[in-house]
Amino acid sequence: MRHVFETMGTVASIELPSAWASERAELERIFRAVDDRFSLYRPDSELSKVADSRLTLPSASSVLLASYARALEWRAATGGNFTPNRPDGTIDLNGIVKAEAIEQAGEYLTSVGCPQWSINVGGDILVSPTGAATAVTSPAGQLAPALLRAGIADPAAPTQLLCSLELRHPRRAIATSGSAQRGDHIWRGGSFEPAEFVQVSVVANDIVTADVLATTIVAGGQAALDDVTDRWDVDVITVDRAGDLRATPGLVSALASAS
Repeated sequence: MRHVFETMGTVASIELPSAWASERAELERIFRAVDDRFSLYRPDSELSKVADSRLTLPSASSVLLASYARALEWRAATGGNFTPNRPDGTIDLNGIVKAEAIEQAGEYLTSVGCPQWSINVGGDILVSPTGAATAVTSPAGQLAPALLRAGIADPAAPTQLLCSLELRHPRRAIATSGSAQRGDHIWRGGSFEPAEFVQVSVVANDIVTADVLATTIVAGGQAALDDVTDRWDVDVITVDRAGDLRATPGLVSALASAS
């Protein structure tokens, strides 16, 4: 079954076996709790209170401080291409908390014994360790997890697909960042020049890594792409402003096998 709901300024689509339908309310609660705490569009959120000095950072909750610390670790790891601070210094955790909410939802479904599931929030996708939300019967009569084919939108024509690929263990997550849907919104070290890549998709073993590194490459351009693919076990496909595509060898192989 598929459960669809609005959250965090986008739409979540969660697929899981019908026997776990009762978990829908808890899944929505997970996303609502993250949005209620971290949204800077909600004046009553904890992060909004930190941003306008109604709440000092040392007095913030352990949950907020943990996400901020995690984001700071990523800032250090990416040489500042990923950052949890706006140019004016405001703490903005939008670049990590959606992925953390997806991560939490996935951990919850695994903890309650849900065998197969997939979570898609605004095109960022995580699948269960054992496969997608539906299963097929193998020729030997054994139940085997079906593979989830994830589509990547064409930034020049968002209603069409640039390509599709299969998510499978350990490559369970894919995240896409860029300017196609929201314009140039990613901070890039004070640069006001248009970003080199209009869209970057990263396939990784976990959704936070995929999401953060997609943002990192958009922010840092070709130099960041080279650094990320040298230091992290991920696959990447990029689209630049001329419409040219670049993909890591692993992703090229995945696309070839899927065709």
